[in-house]
Amino acid sequence: MLVSLGALGYLLLARRYRAALFASVVVPGGILLSSLMKVGFDRPRPDLVPHDSLVYTASFPSGHAMMSAVTYLTFAALLTRVQPELRLKAYILALAILLTLLVGISRVYLGVHWPTDVLAGWTAGAAWAALCWLAMRWMQLRGQVETEESWSGTE
Repeated sequence: MLVSLGALGYLLLARRYRAALFASVVVPGGILLSSLMKVGFDRPRPDLVPHDSLVYTASFPSGHAMMSAVTYLTFAALLTRVQPELRLKAYILALAILLTLLVGISRVYLGVHWPTDVLAGWTAGAAWAALCWLAMRWMQLRGQVETEESWSGTE
């Protein structure tokens, strides 16, 4: 939630209002997709270690792994679409990938997910991020969302 609000705040402060509107829709869309997949697969959680808290949702795909990919990778993809500097694009993407990997690894380490749950979450979240990146690119080509060039004022 904090990352989402921070990224939206950044886009609003940078006067990328249409990009902020787009971003405010794609993360809830990813949450909905994750919930639908959990209900559809309904795989039980591992019982290899005792869990400190009761969890009522299904195991597959890992919601934490998927939502970290949806949130971090989607916002990274969207922020790089409006950021002209290559080194900043690389930094944003590297940080998003690192955070996504750490969240997924923690789910297996804590024993609340099978590795395949996490891999499925990462895959679905990364696919969602790629789809959102393509949608934003398509919208930018049609002038519906701000572009990299508008960032530097050349458009």
